[in-house]
Amino acid sequence: MTTQPTLTVAHCSNAGHRRSLNEDAVLARTPVFIVADGMGGHDAGDRASSIAVEEMGKLGPYPQVEDVRDALTRARAGIDHLEVTNARRAAGTTISGLVLVQQADQPYWLVLNLGDSRTYRATKSEVTQISVDHSEVQEMIEAGRLDVLDAQNYGRRHVITRVLGGRTVERPEYWLFPVQGPERWMICSDGLTEELNDDVIAHILRHETFAQDAVNKLVEAALEAGGRDNISVIVVDVKDADESEDEETIEEVIGDWRFQPGRVMS
Repeated sequence: MTTQPTLTVAHCSNAGHRRSLNEDAVLARTPVFIVADGMGGHDAGDRASSIAVEEMGKLGPYPQVEDVRDALTRARAGIDHLEVTNARRAAGTTISGLVLVQQADQPYWLVLNLGDSRTYRATKSEVTQISVDHSEVQEMIEAGRLDVLDAQNYGRRHVITRVLGGRTVERPEYWLFPVQGPERWMICSDGLTEELNDDVIAHILRHETFAQDAVNKLVEAALEAGGRDNISVIVVDVKDADESEDEETIEEVIGDWRFQPGRVMS
């Protein structure tokens, strides 16, 4: 029988300084922790990301990988049926994050990604970007046509090459990781990574002890740096199995409040 890992989760979604509408959607409830960044204009972007979150939110405890794929297929179908005023710009959404699945009676993280929202993993030794951006600038970097240091100033850095919906059938990328505490996962929309480089993100993730403090610091730093887009962040802390039973009980109570799905706007 699979042992339930002890998690502490915090999340925040902020419209930023320049956007009147928050088109991000956040789901942070076991077994799903995802950020979706909608696109398609004011009449579609927020609905596209909400559909993705709604379908993923239907997954039960410890789903199989195929269950996750089916949920994304349903989400894509729902997004493609949205009526968009500007027919030349189909509705779509990025999606990135974690699903707690079961493989051989053991808990695993299924990391999934479509678009340029991101998923990071922090351990005692390092902070690593697990997802790979589906963007024009990333393709140019991989092809050796653009230097990483020049990417931030590249004129078409916001062009995404894969989305969920958008009248496409692009498939997400997946990675499997055993659940091994202590570890910290961070999922975010590009509103965070457009404002903060990886060094700043890694510093905050490694130096903030509590998940909520890490989320707050990341969002505050992105707002101070400009806050030009919607900013959404989830932090998931996995406790070490050797930590005390009393502390686990406290975190479980906190989790009942924090594991709430849906859009969080400021």
